[in-house]
Amino acid sequence: MIRGWLFALLLLPFFAQAAIETAQFDDPDKEARYKQLIAELRCLVCQNQNLADSNAELAQDMRRKTYDLVQGGASSEDVVDYMVKRYGDFVLYRPPLRSATLLLWVGPFVILGGGIVILVVIIRRRSQQKSKATLSDSDLKRARTLLGEEDNT
Repeated sequence: MIRGWLFALLLLPFFAQAAIETAQFDDPDKEARYKQLIAELRCLVCQNQNLADSNAELAQDMRRKTYDLVQGGASSEDVVDYMVKRYGDFVLYRPPLRSATLLLWVGPFVILGGGIVILVVIIRRRSQQKSKATLSDSDLKRARTLLGEEDNT
């Protein structure tokens, strides 16, 4: 019983931080577009959360601005363009392919390729070292003598 209360007390701070969305829409299409936009735009403070999941003040401001733009009749592209102009491509989870974002798109594949090359080089070196580590006949004869085996040759 006491453990249950202690566990509940440990979880209390997580419940206290829960955000309550109070945006009211007159059109269900606008509400759906708003929810889609805040799910696709990144919180600049949290970096791994979208606007819908973040409780940061900046995320709240960005949600409010998104709400105002959607209520004002702006299209989804207009809202995204506004956020990109204001905060840069980092606000997008899927930034466009441009020269400035080329490293974001190509970088993981370069790192993966480099890792594969390094792995192949290490494996080849180890196999070459094993092939060079063969014992001569005199070494084998000496080892058999030390182990007490008879020499059959």
